[in-house]
Amino acid sequence: MTEPKRSPLLPLDDALARLLAVAAPLPGVESVAVGDADGRVLAQDVVSALHVPPQDNSSMDGYAVCCADLGAPGVLLPVSQRIPAGASGAPLQSGTVARIFTGAPVPQGADAIVMQEDCTSVEGTSTPQVQINVLPTPGQYIRRAGEDVVRGDVVLASGQRLGPAELGLAASIGLASLNVARRPRVALFSTGDELVMPGTVAPQDMPPGAIYNSNRFFLSALLRRMGCEVTDLGIVPDQREATVQALRDAAQSHDVILTSGGVSVGEEDHIKPAVQSLGTLDLWQIAIKPGKPFAHGRIGAAHFLGLPGNPVSSFVTFLVLVRPFLLQLQGARQVAIKSVAARADFTWARPDKRREFLRARRNDQGGLDLFPNQSSGVLTSAVWGDGLIDNPPGCAIAAGDTVRFVPFSELLT
Repeated sequence: MTEPKRSPLLPLDDALARLLAVAAPLPGVESVAVGDADGRVLAQDVVSALHVPPQDNSSMDGYAVCCADLGAPGVLLPVSQRIPAGASGAPLQSGTVARIFTGAPVPQGADAIVMQEDCTSVEGTSTPQVQINVLPTPGQYIRRAGEDVVRGDVVLASGQRLGPAELGLAASIGLASLNVARRPRVALFSTGDELVMPGTVAPQDMPPGAIYNSNRFFLSALLRRMGCEVTDLGIVPDQREATVQALRDAAQSHDVILTSGGVSVGEEDHIKPAVQSLGTLDLWQIAIKPGKPFAHGRIGAAHFLGLPGNPVSSFVTFLVLVRPFLLQLQGARQVAIKSVAARADFTWARPDKRREFLRARRNDQGGLDLFPNQSSGVLTSAVWGDGLIDNPPGCAIAAGDTVRFVPFSELLT
């Protein structure tokens, strides 16, 4: 009797498209302090109620002048006022200059700033005077009102993921809080009787076949970096009933259930039948390496995402599939992976028929070095590397070839 023919592996782009097609933004908006909004996704446009800067101001310490009053270099003029940042000066008297400091408003009647290094202060006179040694051009060293932001501008768009620069911009237009998408609630658990929690058993006392549960820690950290609220449900035994109960309970109060391990086809891998008994399983085998076993489904209103158990497989599939899925749940506009062209300083002679994500890092010559062991169980490759080479199926790489490189800095924030 012949075995039934297996379905072809699903290309990564097709799998991601299917995932994103069902990743409808979650309902709910939160108002959070600007200082607490780092990494969150903006839920509505931010419109400026003022110009930034609010008025013309000086970009240098020096003297505010009217160019028409200067004549030739070396002209000597009285200093009629002093304008520090935060103060407002009087209109500039004809034939005088104003001592001015960086950020101070430019007084009416002045049309340029001469930096103090181009001037000589004259002592010993009843009225302070200054010699202008270098003639300015009109507009020199003046930051115009609205040069950064114009009143009414949309300065931050809904769906934008907020970082330090965005928070500073929000504060610059006077905002103390921002409306952001609520955090996805994610239940995380691992399956596998071989898993041991660090700290519970000393290395020398580990039973045969046991391994420490590393996936729990990097997945929890990745989820939090993606803006999620994480409920860590620990390790679920490799038993069908235990797996079903854990999934049922998690689906009651979470938007997403993320599991690690149990998504292959072994007798002790119970995730697939457990999910199917409670809901639907939409995706199963993805044509990527590492990370071929991957599953997506629904249990009630909760999304189910099943990652492989091998650490690097779990790490990579999270970055290329789960990360964009979670960002889209929060309404993020930009979820696609961005790669850059880079030179390979290595040879990869035996490519896989699946799309590969090879751990590599930049070298001092501007090229990429490849970690020598690309096994899905070697987590040191992800620590050693600073990104992934996105290698098409069946594509050998020779030294000097141009490859697509995705820095971890793009994926881990």
